[in-house]
Amino acid sequence: MFNSKALLTSSLAAVLAFAAAAPAKPSPDASVTVQVCSGGVGVGCTNVPVVSDSCINLTGGLSFLNKEISTAVIPGGFICTFFQDFGCTATGTGNAGADSSVFLSQGTWNFFSVPGLSGPQNFNDLTSSFSCSPL
Repeated sequence: MFNSKALLTSSLAAVLAFAAAAPAKPSPDASVTVQVCSGGVGVGCTNVPVVSDSCINLTGGLSFLNKEISTAVIPGGFICTFFQDFGCTATGTGNAGADSSVFLSQGTWNFFSVPGLSGPQNFNDLTSSFSCSPL
């Protein structure tokens, strides 16, 4: 004889077991942050929420970081471009002969020596804007 209550109970148990075993996917609405610091890691730091491919100008509440960033922590799966000018524009060579932008992938970066188009660059205290995107 067919027992609908038993079938419903076993079906519900199977669905719950599958849901518990399935790995959680990150929400597309989850905010990713980049930690930027005016000193070494942990000194004068703030976590800046980033929206993929959006320019973040260091103005308003972030103006204390304009031309002051010395370190950054880029989250896994992202690449960020730091620019000497506002508006996330690269003009070639900027202040002190450094490239006007640098591209940094995941990790912790000391801006006294970061990879630039012309080799290692001292990009300390040069950033006015940045943009990040997933790899």
